Amino acid sequence: MCRNITTLRGLEPGATPAEIEAAALQYVRKVSGVTAISETTRPAVEAAVARIVAATTELLDTLPERRRPPATVPPLRRPEVVARIEARRAASV
Repeated sequence: MCRNITTLRGLEPGATPAEIEAAALQYVRKVSGVTAISETTRPAVEAAVARIVAATTELLDTLPERRRPPATVPPLRRPEVVARIEARRAASV
């Protein structure tokens, strides 16, 4: 698991709901120590992710414009990650 949460403020175009949710899940997994979501942990994890998504969305909407874009590209915008996600989707169909 990554040690750093993805920076979403200042992206062009702005952070998507999927990117916000991915960062929220990354945060919840990191602080909880839950690496694999089981049926017993799913309700708590999903509730926490939903609250963090709402708080993050509000935060990004209320912060002033960022002067410089983030130094790194979020994972969901990287071609190799997109290709992996699409390959998994194709394999599961």
